[in-house]
Amino acid sequence: MLATDDKTDASANGGSAHTGSPDPWMQIRELTKTYAGEVALWEADLDIRRGQVHGLVGANGAGKSTLIRCLAGVTAPDRGQITIDGEELRQGSPQASEHAGLAFIHQELNVIPHFSALQNMLLGAPKATRFGLIDWKRSSVQARAAAERIGIRFPLETRVSELTVAERWLVMIAKAISRNASMIAMDEPTASLSGQESEQLFSVIRDLAADGVAILYVSHRLEEVLDLCDRITILRDGRIVDEAMRGHLDKKGLVRAIIGHDIRSPEDRQHITVDKSGTPIFSVRDVAWKDAVRGVSFDVYEGEVLALGGLIGAGRTELAHLVASVRRPDSGHFELGGKRLDASNEAEAIKAGVALVPEERRSQGLMLQYSVGYNINIASLTNLRTFPGLPFLSSAKGRRQAERMVKQLSIKTPSTSTKIASLSGGNQQIALIARWLNSGIRLLILDEPSRGVDVGAREEIHDAIRELARSGVGIIVISSDVEELAILADRVLVMREGRLSGELTGPDITEANIIELSYHDMDSGIGETA
Repeated sequence: MLATDDKTDASANGGSAHTGSPDPWMQIRELTKTYAGEVALWEADLDIRRGQVHGLVGANGAGKSTLIRCLAGVTAPDRGQITIDGEELRQGSPQASEHAGLAFIHQELNVIPHFSALQNMLLGAPKATRFGLIDWKRSSVQARAAAERIGIRFPLETRVSELTVAERWLVMIAKAISRNASMIAMDEPTASLSGQESEQLFSVIRDLAADGVAILYVSHRLEEVLDLCDRITILRDGRIVDEAMRGHLDKKGLVRAIIGHDIRSPEDRQHITVDKSGTPIFSVRDVAWKDAVRGVSFDVYEGEVLALGGLIGAGRTELAHLVASVRRPDSGHFELGGKRLDASNEAEAIKAGVALVPEERRSQGLMLQYSVGYNINIASLTNLRTFPGLPFLSSAKGRRQAERMVKQLSIKTPSTSTKIASLSGGNQQIALIARWLNSGIRLLILDEPSRGVDVGAREEIHDAIRELARSGVGIIVISSDVEELAILADRVLVMREGRLSGELTGPDITEANIIELSYHDMDSGIGETA
């Protein structure tokens, strides 16, 4: 591990001015957990200090979630101990963790939408009266004081369904501090927030740290980890591989620690030169829908990774939904293999050979209650028939097909029978891509394919996308991450205000050029077919 210095100025670069108490408030020693013989966490040693923002980073499957589950009492480790103020924390008891002042806010916020903010904050309030009932008046006063402490401006009587994601996060933070939480663990708090909303949240986090609250901060956004956290712990393959104070790691060093090697850069990517002599695999012809998509035309060729860049609200997702027949265009049409495609819904589009992997993979793409194998095989059931022409499926064929995809795309799962809900976000996304490898699909649209995953998983997702392209499928990728577009795409079309503002190919695919076209049209423009 890197040598650390508790005297490092944590307030540099906008960090917390409070570097934590000189002695650890929480000590984690030799924490170990295995599942079915696979090591999820190995002899983890970690100190958490009051008043510090402590970053916890690592690739999907590195052990972050297992460590947090142990702290929360949801999972009991095989061995090791956790002590708080010198007292050992009882393992496998969520009640003991809550009583010790540990609070956990997960990326999928645990809120009831039709309840008010105040009602959500009071859920699970301790029974304070001598009759074993909740003292609603006292709890309400504490909740309102907590809301005021972190600067909540909206009425607490507002239904949570009417709040933004950032406001819902503030509700959950206020709920934690109203229970006098000494440590708050936050999992991917900015995954769905705008830049301004993220800054507001960072301000709250810094204020909490200055007041002596310990923050355990889990994020795949490495820039904010480096900027916000006083101390960073890196896990890889279930082990803590590095720990450093603020200023002792830059982004490149952090990436190397997370994945064990330097990440690919745009310069390392060999963009293919698309053969445009044949018939395009898919064509968009002067398509328009409301004010979101305005007269867009372009072609996609076999084996090409075509990216749609642009700012949020530029019309990219709306265009993807039109291509996948989630919506019908007001004007214009599509062609598949040179023939006009008139699909009235997603099912008809998939039958024709066009599919969409949506941005919200958990709510719109996955069947979380089913297994990894089921989710992979669902689009290619005809391959699994016991006898051609008869509607009987072979479970053995299904198992072999799913296992082949898991091996081919390196999906990290105990088995194909494991519920897909238990996989990391990156592995869930790769499983969605695997779904289409054997389906006979001709065009696949991926909306924000690496949203909410770490740098290592992002590389694996990119490899899966290229594997699909090599099989002859045309790929359309939408991403707000310009670095991702520069690394992944063979050609980039940039959208602005519903129109195509420019096209980039080969060495012209750079972050700077993509950003420039997001704000300004190319002089020549792209009026017709790209």
